[in-house]
Amino acid sequence: MGQLTEAKKGRITPEMREVAKEEGLAPEFIRDNLAQGEIIIPKNVKHSLTCCKAIGKKTKTKVNTNIGTSTDYVALDHELEKLRIAIEAGTDAVMDLSTAGDLDKIRRSILRACPLPLGTVPIYQAATESIAEEGALIKMKKDKIFQVIERQAEDGVDFITVHCGLTRQTLERLRGEGRVTDIVSRGGAFLTCWMVANDEENPLYEEYDRLLEIAKKYDLTLSLGDGLRPGSLADSTDRAQIQELILLGELAKRAWEQDVQVMVEGPGHLLFSEIEANILLEKKLCHGAPFYVLGPVVTDIAPGYDHITSAIGGAYAASSGADFLCYVTAGEHLRLPTLEDVRQGVVVARIAAHIGDISKGVKGAMDWDRKMAEMRKKRDWKKQVELAIDPALAQKMRATSKPHLSDVCTMCGEYCALKIVDEALKLRP
Repeated sequence: MGQLTEAKKGRITPEMREVAKEEGLAPEFIRDNLAQGEIIIPKNVKHSLTCCKAIGKKTKTKVNTNIGTSTDYVALDHELEKLRIAIEAGTDAVMDLSTAGDLDKIRRSILRACPLPLGTVPIYQAATESIAEEGALIKMKKDKIFQVIERQAEDGVDFITVHCGLTRQTLERLRGEGRVTDIVSRGGAFLTCWMVANDEENPLYEEYDRLLEIAKKYDLTLSLGDGLRPGSLADSTDRAQIQELILLGELAKRAWEQDVQVMVEGPGHLLFSEIEANILLEKKLCHGAPFYVLGPVVTDIAPGYDHITSAIGGAYAASSGADFLCYVTAGEHLRLPTLEDVRQGVVVARIAAHIGDISKGVKGAMDWDRKMAEMRKKRDWKKQVELAIDPALAQKMRATSKPHLSDVCTMCGEYCALKIVDEALKLRP
């Protein structure tokens, strides 16, 4: 049975015990909030995870890493190296967003190498295979979408992004809104193209019960995608976005009724001043379902630095109640991420998540910072490096700028404030 089914029956699974230990929470707390839909444990029954993760109420804010091929660059070894770096940098989950090459082989190879929850966006494979087989995206068969979902679930994928709230009605809201950047979701763009060309409803919405049946079979967590997320500050928190969010709240309840775990995806590009309101809206309209945000990116003018713009937004989002941050790399809007982009993207997203955890009072979050402060006072550089979120970088910086005195750094040298005061206080009678 799936995690939600077991939770509703009052049972505590080994996975619930595992995540409870990691979070420092009672297994009963995990079970009860999982039963309410406010916590999820993405784990396909076909995937032998070595590291389960809880996402949601009172748990640590988690970080996701996107990897995957594009039509301009296909190299499985490169993607596996990105996976290794992401895991080493401390990511909590990974998504394979590949759109080119042997997609089944790529996904299965990543799954075998991934000890963490793995997600995908099945419409990518359905669309690209339809183009190859039928000659055009608009010729994609409805069944193709569900066949791909089942194939990926059978492989062991733990969660999937499905843009079920992108309907004919929400598209009308989009048309009436007059957006600057229209639709920036790739999955949303694929579905919109198909819906408009065929004058038909979104199959993922129209046949939602069919999707739920597959998800329940594999305990496949649904990440209800935001196909109409704003792609620029000019489109932040508009009617199209909120219309989709309202539908996602309704679909979340339907999923819970069928014992299917759900999280809800959110923006995107947002005005900093609107982040808290977006979190409150999602939690209210989607009945407390875990909220998974991309960034959010809080300014559009910093290509090359979007790992920073997203970390700024992500810290505020996590502080306001977001549960899951999707990293954004320095290469966002410019290129497929490099290995270094991946490493930096994970680290800065983890920093944002940790800032949020401190603000939310997540158990143990502040302890880490206090330990670092104590080691700084002692000028214990070995322990400071060990406590750093990126120990390798901290050690490298320390080693490349050696102070004359071993107990200080080259910023202040012999005029280190901590050292001066420490020595002065020792002179007190």
